[in-house]
Amino acid sequence: MTIKLTALFAALWLAGCASVGVVDPAQLPQPPAAYKTTAAEAPAIQAAWWQPFADPALDDLVARALAANTSVQAAANRLAQARAALGGAEATRLPQVGVAAGAGRAADPGAQGATQYSAGLNLAYELDLGGRLLHERNASALDLRAREQLLADARLLVQANVARGYLALRALDAERDIVRGTVAAYAETLSLTEKRARAGDVADLDLARVRAELAANEAEALALDRRRVELETALAVLLGEPASNFRLAPTAWTTALPAVPVGLPSELLQRRPDLAAARSQLQAAQARVGVAQAAWFPNIALTGGAGYASTDLGDLFKWSARSWGIGALLSLPLLDGGRREAGVQGANAQLDGALASYRDQVLTAFKDVEDQLSALRILGSQSEVQAKAVASASRATQLSDARYRNGYVSQLDLLDARRSELRNRRQALQVRSAQYQSTVGLIRALGGGWADPATADATPATGANAQVAAR
Repeated sequence: MTIKLTALFAALWLAGCASVGVVDPAQLPQPPAAYKTTAAEAPAIQAAWWQPFADPALDDLVARALAANTSVQAAANRLAQARAALGGAEATRLPQVGVAAGAGRAADPGAQGATQYSAGLNLAYELDLGGRLLHERNASALDLRAREQLLADARLLVQANVARGYLALRALDAERDIVRGTVAAYAETLSLTEKRARAGDVADLDLARVRAELAANEAEALALDRRRVELETALAVLLGEPASNFRLAPTAWTTALPAVPVGLPSELLQRRPDLAAARSQLQAAQARVGVAQAAWFPNIALTGGAGYASTDLGDLFKWSARSWGIGALLSLPLLDGGRREAGVQGANAQLDGALASYRDQVLTAFKDVEDQLSALRILGSQSEVQAKAVASASRATQLSDARYRNGYVSQLDLLDARRSELRNRRQALQVRSAQYQSTVGLIRALGGGWADPATADATPATGANAQVAAR
């Protein structure tokens, strides 16, 4: 009999050590050796990555958003739920002790019934020989880690959206200044044209053209005003404030444009919180395969109790009324209609889905970085060319205005020169705005800020191995 029990417990122990769902490292996307577009060397940005933009208004907006943004608060609440779930999973692996008291009455046929009183302590403990409770605890711990990383990703997303909204607003203010300056120039031209029309020097057609240009630019200025209101209210939502109470006064756009250190592609797997969360979710799915596999093995629960029992309530706590008992319960379903097999198949399907999701997020992350690096490189060249176009268009307007005032060119020539200058100035501003947006996009794609490499702690590599240590 002893030999049989020893063999049984050995089999159960080996079952508890059985491997969970295995992910082939070859199925995980491997980072390239380098990015297709390389960036110039630059100082490392600190963890508060928005501070190198050197804009106090941006610093204030980010701080307010982190304190009151509803998406960040929701992510923090989900983290608290995951922490509580882990506490519950850990508690199930510990002995359960309770106090019990009761009274009952029973009678045999033909006998007089008697009331039985009892009071004492109960103890219950499940022997986790199949590893089910351990795998559940591991899965909950990985869920908690994923929620921590998703909270970090929510904060990064809010920071990036605030920065993008603020920079778009400042670019729009600069564009409004350009259009308003053009409106003022057309108003001056209209005044001059009206004087010349009264003197009979220009035709009514010329006067109508100037009025049309002035009205068109005034309409454009109003459209920019409308767009500014939309950007301002969007910022209010990010800050968790009522749109009616939020105001951001126009000011000169003096925000610095920092250079962003890129690093190696392999660093992206540890740096981006959404990828770290996806990796933790993949590992949690592996642990849940172990939970499903453990359903094939017996459950053994140890129970015990000690206390007092008596038919006389006055004698309940006397020494002679003491009682105790211990027991063990083994349960193993024999026929379940395929429920356990379906559970294993479902857990493996969830693991495959988590693996596919992780692969997709990694590939998308590398795409995001490549897109922003390429955009910054091309925008840098475009900015240089556009600056030349602005200088030439401005010079052409000055010359056309002087020649028109002296009667050497027609009004159409002057209007065309002004249209060209306005178009080129606005395009140059849009290129500058795109550089800021791509810089923020690159920081977002790279996972946010960086610590000083001279003082940062080494981060252990975790990208290639998604195994869960079951013991």
